[in-house]
This record gives sequence, structure tokens and C-alpha cells, in this order.
Amino acid sequence: MEPGSREPGSVEPLETTRDVKPARGVEPARGVEPARGVEPASVDSLKVLYQSCDYIIVDKHWDIRIDSKMWYEKRTVQKQLGLSFPELADPGTYYGFRFCHQLDYSTSGVLCVALNKAAAGRVYHCFKDRRATKVYLALVRSWVEEEMMTVDFSIGENTTEGRTHMMCIQGTDGCENPKPCRTRLTVLEYGVYDGDPVTKVLLQPLTGRTHQLRVHCEAVGHPIVGDYTYSLGADSAPYRMMLHAHLLQLPLEPLPLQAVAPDPFTTPADPRWRPQRCLRTVEGAVEALLEHRAAEERTEREEKERQREERRKQQDERRKRWRGREESEEQRRLCQQWLSEWTDV
Repeated sequence: MEPGSREPGSVEPLETTRDVKPARGVEPARGVEPARGVEPASVDSLKVLYQSCDYIIVDKHWDIRIDSKMWYEKRTVQKQLGLSFPELADPGTYYGFRFCHQLDYSTSGVLCVALNKAAAGRVYHCFKDRRATKVYLALVRSWVEEEMMTVDFSIGENTTEGRTHMMCIQGTDGCENPKPCRTRLTVLEYGVYDGDPVTKVLLQPLTGRTHQLRVHCEAVGHPIVGDYTYSLGADSAPYRMMLHAHLLQLPLEPLPLQAVAPDPFTTPADPRWRPQRCLRTVEGAVEALLEHRAAEERTEREEKERQREERRKQQDERRKRWRGREESEEQRRLCQQWLSEWTDV
């Protein structure tokens, strides 16, 4: 079947260029050798996208943990940061660095690290209040016919034996404690990967459930290429899972913070990916998404201002009524005084 017809500016990269043997129970890097220009992670290969006195934002490698309590885990972002920035490690924290959010072991891309407690708190509230904007790129199996969709399956923990480390959509046998989740999906390109039809998509998680993007893509019949876990080991040929955290925008004060990790799903980076039809560029789709997000925020601000103005009017009305009651009481007092004087005469 034929597919359907038809980066915004980021901070200046400060790239510091510095084989993963997975621990037991961890998804291994599988199948064929990595494509040209794609190297396995090493402890000294940290790529820094942004650095200030409060934050370091890095481009996390695929198939590497953020941190680990296990002594045998030699390759983690925690250890990469400790090697590149030992003077910035905080001995008051367990890992030495405050990771502001999570990326799966198999996911690459933008990862924000706070360098002090106050900075971590500011980012925490951005995520808690759902004011942070996250944008992912992915290659998914087969051609996605609907160019834009919102996936809203609730997601819970999978309690089925042998799948307790996985999540699942509500209604699946063994699904426990499902919670509402929403993901926006936008088709970018149709093409093939190693000869198989795939679609390059932009994903925006509107909630933050564990494995949300992986589960939602699987639920709509388009699993992420190379997702070894959710294919139950069947999709083992690709050298990595094709999910990448492309952009992170945080509405901090006085200035927002935005970082972009370069798109790894291009033919020069991976010749196995062959686009055949482009519906929209990554840059164009991200720009449209950010404009839509800004419009939503304006609407939210206007609604909050309308509600504040309504509350002010209600308070003014209550004050007027109270003053009216005071005048009535004064009038009654004067009347009673007059009646008393008249009676005494």
C-alpha cells in the first residue's frame, strides 16, 4: 500500500567528545554492526549540548544507563559526567549529579542535569506542572496512514509473569493501575529500513508514564523499530531502538531553556534508512509544534487572567453588599434611638 500523499534554533553546541556490555536483564545491542558514524558508547564519549552554572544538558547515547547502583556498571551517564566534570559532582547526592528526568536505557537524546538543588527544583516544577515540552523522533514499523493523531490509551504495569518490567494499555490481561496517557504523533517521512517499510514520526508526550511512547506506538500497530522488549525479542536485527529525545524546552525564569540533540535518523548517519516520501521536515514540524504550544500557553494565561478578573468582580460585589448591610444597620440604630426618644417624651 502506498503511503499517504502529498530545528528550530537551539543553544550553540559545546560538544565534548570524550562497547556497551549490558548487565544481566538489560536489552543488548543486537544484530548487525552499527552503521557508519555510529559508535557504541564509551565512558569518555560524553556530548554536551549546553552548560551553565545551573545546568548541563547532554546528548545521551543509545544503550547506556543514566545511573546505576551496581558496581559492575562501568558505562553510565553518571560516570561520563564524573569523568568529564569531577569538580561539579555533588557529594551530597547519591549519584553525584541531579538528573532532572529519565530516558530509557535504549533511548538517546536530550538529558538535563541540574548542578544544584535550587536548579533541580525549578525543573521539577516545570515537569510537575506539565509546562515542559519534550519532542521525540522515531522510526516505526510499516506506514502510518493517519498523518496526525493523538493516542490516548491509559497505561498500567504489566503483572503477567515474565513481563513485570513492561507496561501495557488498559484492558490487557494483567494490566494493573492504569493511568490516563496522551501522545501526539505526526508523520514526517515514509521510507524503508533494511528493505522493510517504516515511517519516521515526531512524538510529543503530553503525559509522563513509563515507556509511554513505546507502548502507544505498539498499541496503534506501529512498534518502534528495534524495540527488543516490546517485540518480545522478535525485532532483534537493528543495532539500536530507533527512539531519540530530540528537543527539550523548559519555561524557566527569567529566560526559557531549550536544547536540541541532532537527528540521528538520516541516511548519512544510517544508510539502512532510506526515505522515499517527505511530508514535512523535522524543523518544520518542530516549529509548528512549538507555535501550537505557545498558543496553548497564551490561551491558558488569558483564561487564568479572566478567572482572576471574575474573582475580583465577585469580591467587589461582596464588599458593596457588606457596605449596604452596614448602612441598613446604622439606619436601624438611628430609628431605634428615635423611637426610644419619642417614647420617653
